[in-house]
Amino acid sequence: MIDFGSTFTKLTAVDTEIEDVVATASSFTTVDTDITIGYQNALKVLSQKLGEENPSFDKIIACSSAAGGLKMAAIGLIPELTMEASRRVCLGAGAKVELSFSHHLSNSDIEKIKERNIDIIMLSGGTDGGNQECVLFNQEMLAKSSIKIPIIYAGNKDAVDRAKEIAKEYQLNEYFCSNVMPKLNVLNIDEPRELIRKIFLGNIIEAKGVKKIEKEIDKVILPTPESVLRAVTLLADGYMRESGLGEIVLLDIGGATTDMYSICSASAKRSDVVIKGLEEPYAKRTVEGDLGMRYSALGVLNSLSQEEIRLINQEENVDLEKELTYRHNNVDVVPDTEEQKKIDVIMGRICVDKAMARHVGKMEETYTPMGMLYNQHGKDLSLINQVIGTGGVLVHNENPEKILSAVLYDRKKGLELRPQNPRYMIDKDYILASMGLLAEIDPLLALKIMKKRIVALPQQ
Repeated sequence: MIDFGSTFTKLTAVDTEIEDVVATASSFTTVDTDITIGYQNALKVLSQKLGEENPSFDKIIACSSAAGGLKMAAIGLIPELTMEASRRVCLGAGAKVELSFSHHLSNSDIEKIKERNIDIIMLSGGTDGGNQECVLFNQEMLAKSSIKIPIIYAGNKDAVDRAKEIAKEYQLNEYFCSNVMPKLNVLNIDEPRELIRKIFLGNIIEAKGVKKIEKEIDKVILPTPESVLRAVTLLADGYMRESGLGEIVLLDIGGATTDMYSICSASAKRSDVVIKGLEEPYAKRTVEGDLGMRYSALGVLNSLSQEEIRLINQEENVDLEKELTYRHNNVDVVPDTEEQKKIDVIMGRICVDKAMARHVGKMEETYTPMGMLYNQHGKDLSLINQVIGTGGVLVHNENPEKILSAVLYDRKKGLELRPQNPRYMIDKDYILASMGLLAEIDPLLALKIMKKRIVALPQQ
């Protein structure tokens, strides 16, 4: 299995007879020149570890987030409803949502879509039987701009006939599926997500220069984040008679983004709580494009208030602005001193804390004649049993729990529904993306390997 990442190309070799990983290897991704070079470099390392000059494999499959990954724009009617529904579908399909628009598109919005090199546009608006005008207006705006980007229409079904007429008239590269929000606050994820995957496989990987690798391997079949989501969902739920671990939060801290996954029920955990807002998916993913260890180091800095920066500098005896600017300008830096490692831990904690704050649900107190009631917006993660960490700063850290503990509930953070007493686990061999790929072929084997290889950290 191969993971073509934005920075590293990672290989994982599995022996199906012994049901285990036998070797892993990585090398810098070379998608800007020829993606096969980075793959061949990693394959040489893997061959050395296997002790074979030209190892043969029964099957070679891959996922990819190279060349910026799958970049999407989400368009809806109301920010908290259809636009947010579109965003969640995009994120669940392994995309990075570069742009989000609500209500009527403007000419400047169209220009932003063109400038950001968006791969797919998710166009929604109106529940079935509801508003038709806005989604059709936005489609005409896209059509008149002569945009060639694939568009997925996932809005009000009553407007589909007219939408198809517009698509035909302007020769749009458009696909149609059922509404992402057919009823108020109800999500429809599966069909739009599968359509995104088909478009990704059909033309996006070719546009990014990844298609050429299929001459040397069997197939690129998933965006990397979707592969990870499938793996962690399998690990939580189990398969057939092989039990899973139960509800899970996964943190993936990368050089450019911090991805947060929660696999758990979105229902209320208490009888005095009322769920408000858009339905939360069982398997949820959020991506923080401004939080990363290298490319997005300045985003980490900008996520902090001046007071937070001052306190960190004082408590840790560092110059945070200087250190994070250096990492932004030198993305290939590998910490080799205690001071550099300390900075990475500080950055990792900030990424985890800010990403969790944006992912987790929150409680709102309401006074009524019947007494105090609570409105829950988003997911309650307070009873999560497992928090799993992956990403270089965690995998290569001597004290990963110091970073992972930034997910925890803190009274100072108000009514955020963060985990309270989880155990910490580490994807030490960096295999989650590969296991999502393996699950497409043999889910039981993928589950067994993950349970063996993803290890719990010692309780403090």
